[in-house]
Amino acid sequence: MIMPENLLGGPPPILLSDEPAAREALDAGNDPTEVAAQHPTSSAAWAALADRAFAAGRPVESYAYARVGYHRGLDALRRAGWKGAGPVPWSHAPNRGFLRALHALGRAAAAIGEQDEAQRCATFLRDSDPEAARTLGD
Repeated sequence: MIMPENLLGGPPPILLSDEPAAREALDAGNDPTEVAAQHPTSSAAWAALADRAFAAGRPVESYAYARVGYHRGLDALRRAGWKGAGPVPWSHAPNRGFLRALHALGRAAAAIGEQDEAQRCATFLRDSDPEAARTLGD
């Protein structure tokens, strides 16, 4: 994949590869537990589990799911050439699983009193893409 030239001089945006089987399973309403078991590298599946646990009032469980999704996403970012900084655009749908997991991690961290981590996650999300932060409710 050829990356567009970044005229601002920063690192180019990272565009993760699509995971069509996981995406289609989640879009079809399949249980995210089954999707994560079948596609354990899918940040989107882990983010869905984190969201479900958080909505059910289980922030520790949400934190654990979000942390897995976050780390799976970091692995994917690194494979895509990310060097620890630079844009991860929300507009590129395959990036959304990682960005949702990052948001879920920050939300759950705040809920269990890990304020430093919650702040780091919020900053990372805004630095990745301010649109993601706005969309997800930063």
